[in-house]
Formats: sequence, structure tokens, C-alpha cells
Amino acid sequence: MAVNKYRFQMYKELHKQIPAIYAEARKRADEIGVPANIRGKIGLTGAVSSCHALLGKEVSEAIEKASRQVIENKFLVEDIREIVKDVYGDDYDAAPINTCEAALWVSYESLVSPPMQGRGSNYRSRYIAPYERHLHHHGGYGRPFPPRYKDLLADRGVTAGELGFYGKRLENVDSIFVPMDKVDYKLHGPKNHLAILMANHNAEGTLAKIKSVAERHSSNLTAFSSLGYDSIGYGYGQKDKKGTPLLQKGIAKLAQEYGVPYIVDNAWGVPFIGTDPRENGADVMVYSMDKASGAPTVGMIIGKEDSMIPIRRALGYHSDRSGAGSAYGKAAYVTGDPGKEALVGLIAALKILRDNPKKMTAPLDKLLKIAKEEFKNLPAKFQKDLIISKSVNSLAVEVNYENTWKNGQMGIPIFAIEDMYSGTNLFQTGMMQMGIIPTIAYDANIFISLGLGTLDEDGNLLEKESRIIIKAMVELMNIVCKYAGVA
Repeated sequence: MAVNKYRFQMYKELHKQIPAIYAEARKRADEIGVPANIRGKIGLTGAVSSCHALLGKEVSEAIEKASRQVIENKFLVEDIREIVKDVYGDDYDAAPINTCEAALWVSYESLVSPPMQGRGSNYRSRYIAPYERHLHHHGGYGRPFPPRYKDLLADRGVTAGELGFYGKRLENVDSIFVPMDKVDYKLHGPKNHLAILMANHNAEGTLAKIKSVAERHSSNLTAFSSLGYDSIGYGYGQKDKKGTPLLQKGIAKLAQEYGVPYIVDNAWGVPFIGTDPRENGADVMVYSMDKASGAPTVGMIIGKEDSMIPIRRALGYHSDRSGAGSAYGKAAYVTGDPGKEALVGLIAALKILRDNPKKMTAPLDKLLKIAKEEFKNLPAKFQKDLIISKSVNSLAVEVNYENTWKNGQMGIPIFAIEDMYSGTNLFQTGMMQMGIIPTIAYDANIFISLGLGTLDEDGNLLEKESRIIIKAMVELMNIVCKYAGVA
């Protein structure tokens, strides 16, 4: 293959070679023996919004049993609150909701946006978030500031404009994005957008930047926000002795100084096992409980009691007007109602996380071993620059390869998140050609987690199946590297 002088030329060549790459990927899937009976039914991810994980036996049996019982939902919510308090203590509370995105929405509406009632013109509120991955989620609820970021989310989501991510923006709310220290924002991928390369992130430098920005916007500041992840590739590799990311602890300290909430988007996180809100200082942490926690499609909000009161009121859970201790009624955000079966499944999943966490973590170590063995089949020149580690917070194996680009030499091709939405992320679309549901594989960071056909009904790792799909991922990467001229 021709050697390209510049990045855009390499990605232009890759785009031209997509039919050949797909054909070779399908051929390799046959050669390495991806079974026909599992194609399209197995994946490298626990769950994504468009394809949810299989339920374990305990969770599915709990849902089946409850489906034939009359149970008031408010009592199910009380059970969830009790389980959360068993682990985090009585100063923390919980609210179930239908999705993690809905959890973010009600959290920002309740804690960040200015009041809708009252005479006269309203004020504007601003919240600060580091310029990191997935900003279309936790960073998408205000108008971006500074204006250079006003179109940052334009090419994300299947729908653009007002009916896409832009439609989430709340009235009179601004999102202030702060570039992170020692993070590279470089153009990559056929779509030609910025990839966010975070493995070398310096938390201390980023906190200094956030503090400076907060001082400039203090009169309008109503919150801070960030992801709740714990991995190197997401920029949270620097931790204290307890394993808590320093960036999260530092942002929480700033939030306390300004008297505003710190809202943490831990969509791919697992409560009780992963990032601990008592340690990182989050006022509110939101979860997508079907991604890695073993629950059906449902979200959850966990937070300090004072922050949870307005959230629970907005969802109709907090208390009815007569002063009863709990309720399950109509309120502003009743659209976030998860329903009885999801509540029952959530309770079953939380009980496993509380009472038998090893059941959830044991398969992860085996998955890590398989990943390390299979990724040795990438070109030898890239081996020392791969960072393969496990994320306990997300029950995932992370493969970061951004450091294969160094000293002016091109490395393993990198795709931006915009490539995922445009169908030009070959590490995702190529996996589909091989009959495997893809996982997060952009910004030089691959997240491999369990749940889509890689666990049996008791939560044990299906090692043969897991190995074959990781092998397929590595084979695809080798194919793409060849056509990029970097193999």
C-alpha cells in the first residue's frame, strides 16, 4: 500500500478502500471460524442504546415472577432506596428512571437551569465540563461556550439540528467546555473531525484550567459536570491511594467551594463496585443500568439527599401532598417512569451487586487475559505502545492505542465519534461485516465489555465465544492497518 504523507490522505485512502476492507473482513471471519449460528447475535459490548444485553437468570426470573403479582410501584422504589442506603449510607438517596439520558435531563432541569416561574426576565445559568468524550450527553444541555464549540455536536446522533442533540438544550443554560491539559485534539478519521486522545492527560493541569474558568464565570455558575469513569483511555488514570480519579475529586472540591452541585455521568458505570460517590464527591451520579450492571433497560440516579429531593419531586417519588413518606405519582418528568418490570429487574440486579459482587467481577479478569493474548497479534512495532487494562467501574477491558502515533510516524488508524455516526468507523462497521455487534472503538480507545452473548445465564464467561470475537477485532485492525499503509 502507498505510504501517505499526511493524516487526511491516509483516511481518504481508507475511505476509498472500504469495499475491499469489508470483503477481506468477511473472508477472515470465515477463516478464523466465527460460527454462523452466533453471527449477529454476539458482540464486544455489554449493551448499547440500540442493542441491549441479555438478562441473567436471577434478574429474568424476578421479572417473570413479579409480572403476575400486584405491586404498588412506590414500594419498589422504597426497596431501591433501601439497597442504595445499605451500601452508601443514609445520607445518600436514589431515584430509578427509564434511561440514563433521562436521568441527566431531570438532573440538569432540577439542579442547573434557572426557575421557570416568576415575573420579569430570567437569568442565565452556566455549568462547566471538561472537553472530554461523550459531551453530547452531559455537555449537551446548554448552549456551548466559548462560541468556537457552538457546532461541536452537529454531526453526532442519527438526526441533526433541533430534533437531534441540539434539541436537548435547556432554556437560559450555557455549557462551558474547558480543554484538558496534555490531551491531544487531533483531526482523524474519514469524516475529518477531532479525536480526543486522553491517555496522557494531566489532572492537575486540567483542574487549574477549570478553576480559572470558574473564577471568570462565577456570577452565573450553577454546576460542574464530568464523566464518572476510571480508565486511562478516558483520562481518569491518575488516582489517589483508594483508586479515586484525581480529576473527579478536584472538580468536586471546586463545586463545594462555589456551593453548586457536581453532576457525574457514569452511564457505563456500575454502582457499589465502581466509582464511589462518597469518595469522588459527586452530588449526583447517573447510570445506565443495562450497560454493565445486569439490569433490564433502566437508568438510576444516586446522590446526596439535598440534591436528590428536587430530582425525586420532579419524578413524582418524593412524597405526596398529604405528607406520606413516599409516592409514585404524576409530576413534571413522569415521562421518565421506568415501569414495574424494570423496577423489579433493577432491584434484582442491585441485590447481586450488593450481596455477590464477585459474580460480576470474576469474568472480567478472564476477559482481560484473553484480550492481552489476542492483541499480541497486532504488528510487533505497536506492541509496546498498547495500553491494555481493566475498568472495574465499567466491568470492561480497555485497549488504548493512541501512543502508536509518535515521533511523526503514523500508527493504528484512529476514528472520531463522528465516524461512528456517519458509518465510516471501520473498526465498527467492519465488525458488523464479520457478524459481530461492535463496541465503542473511537478516539484510539476500544472498550470491550460483557453481556451480548458472552455470558451464560448464570453470569459465567463463555471463553470460546469471547476469544473468537476478540480475535476477529484484532484481525480487522490488521486489515485496516494494511490498507492504511502502516502495517
